[in-house]
Amino acid sequence: MSATSGTNAAFADLPSRLTSPEPGWTVEADVVIVGSGIAGLSTALRYLQCTAEGRVVLVTKDVLSAGSTRWAQGGIAAAVDPADAPVAHMVDTVTAGRELCSTAAVRTLVTEGPEALRWLIDSGTAFDRTAAGELALTREGGHRANRIAHAGGDATGAEIGRALIAAVRAEPRIEIIEHAFVPDLLLGRRVVSDGAGEREVPVARGVTVHVMGEGERDGVGAVRAGAVVLATGGIGQVFAATTNPEVSTGDGVALGLRAGAEVQDLEFVQFHPTVLWLGADARGQQPLISEAVRGEGAFLVDAEGRRFMRNHHELADLAPRDVVARGIAQAMADSGTDHVFLDARHFGAQTWQRRFPTILASCRAHGIDPVTQLIPVAPAAHYASGGLRTDLNGATDVEALYAVGEVACTGVHGANRLASNSLLESVVFARRAAEHLVAARRGEPVVVDEEPQRSRGLVRPDSVARIRTVMSQHVGVVRDEERLSETLAELTALARAPENAEVRPGIAAWEATNLLTVATVLTTAALRRVRELPAQGTPGSYGRAENLGVRLDGSQTPRPRPRPWPYEALATELEATMRASGWSPGATHAVELVNAALREDLSPGEDGVDVTTVATVPATQLRTADVVARADGVSCGLPWAELVFWTVTEGIMALERHVADGDEVRRGDVLMTVTARTRDLLTAERTALNLLTHLSGIATATRHWVRAVAGTGAMVRDSRKTHAGLRALEKYAVRCGGGVNHRFGLADAALIKDNHVVAAGGVAEAVQAVREAFPHVPLEVEVDRVEQIEPALKAGAEELLLDNFSVEELSEAVRLVNGRARLESSGGLTLSVASQVAATGVDYLAVGALTHSSPALDIALDLRGVS
Repeated sequence: MSATSGTNAAFADLPSRLTSPEPGWTVEADVVIVGSGIAGLSTALRYLQCTAEGRVVLVTKDVLSAGSTRWAQGGIAAAVDPADAPVAHMVDTVTAGRELCSTAAVRTLVTEGPEALRWLIDSGTAFDRTAAGELALTREGGHRANRIAHAGGDATGAEIGRALIAAVRAEPRIEIIEHAFVPDLLLGRRVVSDGAGEREVPVARGVTVHVMGEGERDGVGAVRAGAVVLATGGIGQVFAATTNPEVSTGDGVALGLRAGAEVQDLEFVQFHPTVLWLGADARGQQPLISEAVRGEGAFLVDAEGRRFMRNHHELADLAPRDVVARGIAQAMADSGTDHVFLDARHFGAQTWQRRFPTILASCRAHGIDPVTQLIPVAPAAHYASGGLRTDLNGATDVEALYAVGEVACTGVHGANRLASNSLLESVVFARRAAEHLVAARRGEPVVVDEEPQRSRGLVRPDSVARIRTVMSQHVGVVRDEERLSETLAELTALARAPENAEVRPGIAAWEATNLLTVATVLTTAALRRVRELPAQGTPGSYGRAENLGVRLDGSQTPRPRPRPWPYEALATELEATMRASGWSPGATHAVELVNAALREDLSPGEDGVDVTTVATVPATQLRTADVVARADGVSCGLPWAELVFWTVTEGIMALERHVADGDEVRRGDVLMTVTARTRDLLTAERTALNLLTHLSGIATATRHWVRAVAGTGAMVRDSRKTHAGLRALEKYAVRCGGGVNHRFGLADAALIKDNHVVAAGGVAEAVQAVREAFPHVPLEVEVDRVEQIEPALKAGAEELLLDNFSVEELSEAVRLVNGRARLESSGGLTLSVASQVAATGVDYLAVGALTHSSPALDIALDLRGVS
């Protein structure tokens, strides 16, 4: 990982703490949660469900219901339909996110999503149902299945908010502070010791709170807590036209930045393509026309009535949001207009009133009747795909500071959010954050009481209009380096305005400072992307690019997306099998081996892709493939084949094994089933089958030898006659076939052969030299004549390797040794004489051909029909 350090000039005048009065009152809690949307409410409830003790203070800028959640129309996505699957939801999410999603985060989202939906139902949310009582599911842009649960037709957010607010108000361990603005975090320092000595690290200890009202808690106070959860929502108000409510001024992102946390992917702002166009001069929150309207069959047309989205994407009007927004921008540029139209007249009045009553009322309130008229629409800022960077438990890189919901960057959304994943993300990661908060309670940290000195400052409230205008003009759907540079220069000038020194603390100044902070960081990240990564500057062309982290000190950290480490069970399995073969690096070697094998297929040629597959298979096609035995044998190598699929798909798959390594299989048996993007399946096919067929061939051949010596007490074992780089795997295959392993490498045991005897001057001299140099290693001596046995034993051999002995000579050797050493027969062995050799009483039959020249077992990968 590389990093660009140093203070960015644009950040130099942004304060690291807001100017505000000192707290005049204090409240104590285990956890303070800032924000009362679905993320904050869910975290509070989940936290108390995880512990019988503890108290939460929930702080909200307005009333509990004033956040973005109540404006969510479309619904919440989860793979709960029997015809759907989490892996299909995963593919749609990553595709919409332009391959910049964290696959670990997406896997978490889609696999835990159904439970999150059930929790909302159990918490009192009344989702729409079919006549049969099942959840009524619909589609939205980017989804290839009906998986959107909705409520009240198009009032999903309002219904979820109603249920969760009722549950929170009924919980006596939650204290609610409404009409409360949070200027800053309370930061302490914890002393830690490492190799460099003692140092202090920041730790969140609560928040300052300005209550906008009268009474006991009026004015600025402090909520002190063991942990802080930011659930403050989005940053939409940094733009002139947005779907976000007035409270979405980026407060949580700015809070985290000032505390030293890193933001990631902040440049990836999603512009909702279909926002009701209210005229060129409209500002602030604009009415949203839900994507679900297009999911039910509405379509976009330009000023001439042409359906233009068919030329932009295979899903046309149901393409991912960034594709539709760019398609609209292009249509407006082509026709010289500032809006296009959504045609849903074919719905009829009944469908509008049943399915979209809220949108219908909103349109009519603005003089548009969608039952009989086209709806004028244009893109507007909608959702922040980036935010404070967190792990899968919602933890930021500031100790005891968590972020959940739109303020966070879990990595789920990548460069573009898939419709209706936002509500789901909030509930899924709220549970994980709550559980982590409970598990992380380990007593009070050692804290230095003095809060660190940080620069204080404010920005003129009258700067807000200019911030929003320039952001909408130059940091919108279409971006270029020149306009981004001009925007950054203007934002820097606003931060440096001399008049800022005279600004008095208050809500307007605090919000203006937060907006300018967010706008500056966002524009900086966007500029770097178009300047240094030109092929990734426009949404839709990011490819497998890097993510970008930014801090308020100006440091920028490119974060290349690593290939995902196999999930825990597979990693443990690989580790165990590799170490049992004698290879100390364990699973690491397996990963390196698979990567090397894939490089052989993908490194040369046209940008490292399977050109045939890319040319013939749609990028988003999802299929299931069966790995099938074409002959009888013993299965081996399933963990490595799984690792190949995991690596190529980057975890975007579902895999089930039907047999275990070492099982005997018959022709036609299915060994494993994999569901993934077809391109990935076909790209992985040869490498996976190379390993499977080879290792299964070794295991099958070994099984034949083991059966041949059954009942004799002799064991079949391998040698070091292996293929480069495959020794650990080939020795593992021998064990799967029922054999045992000889030494892995030259350091595992001393094996004195004829050349060593010649070099040392005799067997006794060679043995003595080994014992003096390496007194604790096992000692083996190879002999090729009966008369060499006794001298080898006298010299101290613990094991004799009888090379190319006849059956009669082996019997004589066994008699002479009489248990004083272990005996191995090697050289000239065939399966036809194996039982006779074993019957002589030797301990081992060494069969180097097992790993060196066993025929592969015929195994194939068969694609099923399109999913």
